[in-house]
Amino acid sequence: MKFRIDRDVLADAVSWTARSLPNRPSVPVLAGLLLSTQNNELTLSGFDYETSTRATLPADVTEDGQALVSGRLLAEIVKALPPKSVDVELDGAKVRVSCGSARFNLQTMPVDEYPRLPDMPASTGTVDAHEFATAVAQASAAAGRDDMLPLLTGVRLELEGSTVSLLATDRFRASLRDLTWFPESSDISAHALVPAKVLSDTARSLTAGKDITIAIAAGDSGDGLIGFEGTVAGGTRRTTTRLLEGEFPRVRQLFAAQPETTAHVTTGAFSDAVKRVALVAERNTPIRLTFSEGSVTLEAGSGDDAQASETLEATIEGPDITIGFNPSYLLEGLSVMTEPVVQFSFTQQTKAASMAGVKEIGADPDGAFRYLIMPVRLQN
Repeated sequence: MKFRIDRDVLADAVSWTARSLPNRPSVPVLAGLLLSTQNNELTLSGFDYETSTRATLPADVTEDGQALVSGRLLAEIVKALPPKSVDVELDGAKVRVSCGSARFNLQTMPVDEYPRLPDMPASTGTVDAHEFATAVAQASAAAGRDDMLPLLTGVRLELEGSTVSLLATDRFRASLRDLTWFPESSDISAHALVPAKVLSDTARSLTAGKDITIAIAAGDSGDGLIGFEGTVAGGTRRTTTRLLEGEFPRVRQLFAAQPETTAHVTTGAFSDAVKRVALVAERNTPIRLTFSEGSVTLEAGSGDDAQASETLEATIEGPDITIGFNPSYLLEGLSVMTEPVVQFSFTQQTKAASMAGVKEIGADPDGAFRYLIMPVRLQN
């Protein structure tokens, strides 16, 4: 194996591929990054038995071959190299990396002990890369972080005809985002529960391309696997991951509740006010929101503790309402709102409230990102 490649292109691809490598591999070879050259292309592969990453990019290949080296060490070395062409060569049991006057020798691992990466399932359809990345970031805001409840650490993809829906929940909040895609079959009906972290990293890394291919394995070919592929910087990137198992909570029906009160407020101004008022909210204490008479008042703190309040203009329809929320959960939902106005929908003070981004007051929130958040009981 011997090739030459641009340093920036190599550094970006190695860094991306190495993200899938386990911190504590069950076997030493899983800490390795597999380098393969063929037909003037370099392929970088990583695998931890659950998630695989594969980047294919053009290179000036002199000799075809394979080598397995420490992925994290290679990523650190390439990142530190000067901005020149990089020469990589397999020499016996070592891989030589040269760039300008810098020289490195890396010990190789046995290639024959490296597991075979799963094949990419057949394409199910394609989606706009930027729109998909935005939708994934929004849905992931409500995904759980507790590995003791793995089912809730995923984002559920529902594929129905030309619509993809992304849903997530950690029991305290929930998210729903619909977007249009281009399926291979117009009557497709499928779903998949994908680890939120893998989905977020993958979608974000493919935004430089135009489209992302989504592929879900079906039938006897390998249930429980999903793949994503896109083109970046003249090469392709592919990720496959095992799906999470279990019965996902029925989140969608929670968004169907008919509100008694709706309120509209400017997203940016409201988010900034929450950040300010939340400065005096102690750990696990809520921020109080009072919607009445064309305004919303935000309050935090009580008694002898520090206190804060701020009032913003709001458009309100329906009875006045006072409700409390965890400020962190509130801000995480607001941070991924892309529309200039946020619409709140309330049923009762003790029931979940819905937030949706809309372009203007009175706009239909259908299809927009919706974020459901459970209230916190307020002290009298």
